[in-house]
Amino acid sequence: MNIRFATVEDVPTILYLIKHLAEFEKMLHLVKATEDGLEKTLFGERRYAEVILAEEEAQVVGFALFFHNYSTFFGSPGIYLEDLCVIEEFRGRGIGEALLKELAKISIERECSHLEWCVLDWNEGAIRFYESHGAELKHGWVPVRVSGDELKKLASD
Repeated sequence: MNIRFATVEDVPTILYLIKHLAEFEKMLHLVKATEDGLEKTLFGERRYAEVILAEEEAQVVGFALFFHNYSTFFGSPGIYLEDLCVIEEFRGRGIGEALLKELAKISIERECSHLEWCVLDWNEGAIRFYESHGAELKHGWVPVRVSGDELKKLASD
């Protein structure tokens, strides 16, 4: 297995993996990402996120998309893992673990104090996987998001 940073040539594969994850999470209808949008936001003048890819025999079989955040309590940067997914037929082979370990290494190399992410509460397999690697569920914290028309309304008030 090989883990590497994605390049602009990987954009079609990244979109495929995003859709694969969305289908698993029963949210495919919510995907608005396009190849053009991913190219601009991941590889354009301002890069908003990064992607690492897991390959087996030159075939991409998983990915992790992440970006930097900041903790005021720690007074230091961290990494937020937006998505981690392994193609279904390749699960159970240690690929997800390898991606998570690579993100931990990147976090340490970049002097980040933390690596964090969200997991769907019904995804018991993922929760067990993350807990087995020392992750703790942050009970009492609820994800909050404003988007679309509500974001525009908030900005105009």
